[in-house]
Amino acid sequence: MDTAFKNLDAAGFLEIWQHFDADDNGYIEGKELDDFFIHMMKKLGHQEKATEERVQRLKQRFMSAYDVTADGKLQIEELANMILPEDENFLLVFRREAPLDNSVEFIKIWRKYDVDCSGYISARELKAFLKDLFQQHHKEVSSDKLEEYTDTMMKIFDKNKDGCLDLNDMARILALEENFLLKFEMDACSKEERKRDFEKIFNHYDVSKTGALEGPEVDGFVKDMMELVRPNLTIPELDKLRGILLRHCDVNKDGKIQRNELALCLGVKHKLS
Repeated sequence: MDTAFKNLDAAGFLEIWQHFDADDNGYIEGKELDDFFIHMMKKLGHQEKATEERVQRLKQRFMSAYDVTADGKLQIEELANMILPEDENFLLVFRREAPLDNSVEFIKIWRKYDVDCSGYISARELKAFLKDLFQQHHKEVSSDKLEEYTDTMMKIFDKNKDGCLDLNDMARILALEENFLLKFEMDACSKEERKRDFEKIFNHYDVSKTGALEGPEVDGFVKDMMELVRPNLTIPELDKLRGILLRHCDVNKDGKIQRNELALCLGVKHKLS
């Protein structure tokens, strides 16, 4: 945390984030980033004129320290780590030794906190999620602070401002990595390459390593597969598409999708060992 923002609280952080994330895409980048570092120069008490060279030098200094993903953008967690005091950094609870890179784990979290199975995370459900995160990180948080943090998170991530979070909103909160299936071009490679890629795909979603996809593993696969063509997938759509996939692929009707069943479904017709 930089001392220029030592008295910043969650509400103040929200104001800064919303001001500089002008296009509301979840990142501070490009001109937004330059504007932020001009603001930083003033906060740091630099009296000299904010020339392009000085702004870029300051940006390089801070980005090298805080741009964890090294993508030239500031994610919300990265900005929080840069400017929020540790005792106010409610976003620290989202820091992970390894990023959330599997939609299966994401779906497990979603199903746990979408208690009423509405297909959305309400403010009450978000508060329960945050409370559990603080406990997991052995951090004490008062009821008032928990309310404040819930309200702030909802204002930051509720993109359509309807008072609840959808799948895409929650994916941003959990910093879910890029769709795993984007790594593959199953229709544009040889049979051997398709077999190799299929194995990578199946093993990624077979989190339990049972040789069959079931429950949230099927959901995670369906989510990523459908989001290749329909970016704003909803839970009701996901449930419907899971049913369709099971009807087509679950040959033995055990409620699971075996490796060979998925291979047939995806057109990987040669024998898989």
